[in-house]
Amino acid sequence: MFSPSHFTAVLLFGVFASTVFGITQRETPQRMFRYGLYCFSLFVGSAIVLSWVMYFIAR
Repeated sequence: MFSPSHFTAVLLFGVFASTVFGITQRETPQRMFRYGLYCFSLFVGSAIVLSWVMYFIAR
């Protein structure tokens, strides 16, 4: 049974969501790829920043 860690789950969600956003929100393949990478970096970056914020709030 596959039991991903929280970070792996964030990465999987980022990959799938950014793929859908890139395909549905842009017209050309190059713009789809760049927007997908942009969305992926925002998903992962915001998860890292928010996890550190929650870490310091809990202390």
